Amino acid sequence: MPSSPLRQEVIKIYKELLYLGREYPLGYDYFRPRLHKAFMAKANLQDEEQIRKGIEQAEYVKKGIASPPVNAQYSISRLIWLHRSRSLVRLATPARKMVSFVFPSKTLT
Repeated sequence: MPSSPLRQEVIKIYKELLYLGREYPLGYDYFRPRLHKAFMAKANLQDEEQIRKGIEQAEYVKKGIASPPVNAQYSISRLIWLHRSRSLVRLATPARKMVSFVFPSKTLT
C-alpha cells in the first residue's frame, strides 16, 4: 500500500529538522528527543487540515532554525562596541573629577 503524500511530507520535514538540529546551540542530543516528542504528540491526527497546519508549524520552525537573524553580526558588534565605550567612560570619569579638583579652572571635554 503506497503511503499518502501527506505522510511523505511529514517524514520529509521531520528529516529536514533532524538535519538542521545538528547545529542547534544546545546540541543534537537536546534537540532530537524534543523534536520526536513534538511529532509524536500529533501522530494520531487524522484530519488533513490539521495535518497541514502541523506541517506549516514545522516549516515555520525550520525557517527559524535555518536562518539566524540577518543583523546578528551587526548586533554582536554593536554590543561589544557599547560595552567597550561604557568601560572607557567609567575609566575616564574619575580623571575628570581629579582634573577639576586639582585645576578648578580647567575642565576636560
